[in-house]
Amino acid sequence: MIKRIFTLFLVFFLWISHAHASTTEMYTYDRMKDQINSLAKTYQLELKTIGQSEFGRDLLAVKVGKGSNSILITGSHHGREWLTTHVIMNMIEQYASAYEENQSLYGHNLNILDQISIWFVPMVNPDGVTIQQEGIKELPLLLQDIYIDMNKGNEDFSRWKANGLGVDLNRQYPAGWERIEGSQRYAAFSHYKGQKPLEAKETLALSSFTEQVRPLASASYHTSGRLIYWYYFNEIEHLQRDHDLIEQVANKTGYEISYPPANAIGGGYTDWFIQTYKKPALTIELSFPVEETNPPLSVLEEEWQRNKEIGLIMAKYAESEVLR
Repeated sequence: MIKRIFTLFLVFFLWISHAHASTTEMYTYDRMKDQINSLAKTYQLELKTIGQSEFGRDLLAVKVGKGSNSILITGSHHGREWLTTHVIMNMIEQYASAYEENQSLYGHNLNILDQISIWFVPMVNPDGVTIQQEGIKELPLLLQDIYIDMNKGNEDFSRWKANGLGVDLNRQYPAGWERIEGSQRYAAFSHYKGQKPLEAKETLALSSFTEQVRPLASASYHTSGRLIYWYYFNEIEHLQRDHDLIEQVANKTGYEISYPPANAIGGGYTDWFIQTYKKPALTIELSFPVEETNPPLSVLEEEWQRNKEIGLIMAKYAESEVLR
């Protein structure tokens, strides 16, 4: 009951502050929503609201292509990782434009999208992104105290990873959730896995959408470190298949392939995807390493150049799996 009252109280004031939020050069939730609606209209893209965040923001998914099979690319599971939304929105715009004009792009024939569509969810955690970007100054003092407590006494929210209720969304998925170690015991800016898997509205919405479209492969963009994670107890017969895709992505991005130990932590979206669908999934960490904050926008151009082909590479891989 206390949690519900707190949630309703916060929703009310979050909407008030949301209405007065200032526009920034960062990819805010408002900017993302406006642009994704504009792109969908311009290029006649399928656009879905797959759910709402804890505080009522739409969770949007858009499809580029007409193929009945698909891959899925997501970003901003964590509040401070909104650089991933920039990269994904660039993909949507450039892929959709080239596909409509029947042009090749970066040496790729966009006819691939007739066979394999690409679903994008550019911002899984809009509440967390908003807290990280704008802070809590618009909230009443009582709620500010609660958030400062969740932020371990720090009034600077630039390190915020969690969703609006202090749950770390990438520790919310069922694969290995019970065995996660090093988790916060209570709601916090990061590392609190929640009371049960898929408790957060955002993770429940994304898992339900994934089940609906059943993609042949998935990539989850994060920051930072220029690493690719791909392993979560993949079945032996799939190791070579999965590693072939990961090598292609690593060769194109220049990122290092991470080989986690046998006791991989679990709880992440790609862990769950691999375990549930027996298909390859990648966690791609953009940017040089940064300490508990967002990478600077100055790194965006380089990260875009490294990643601009990844959706098309994954689509080509998925086509080969369909034809196999």
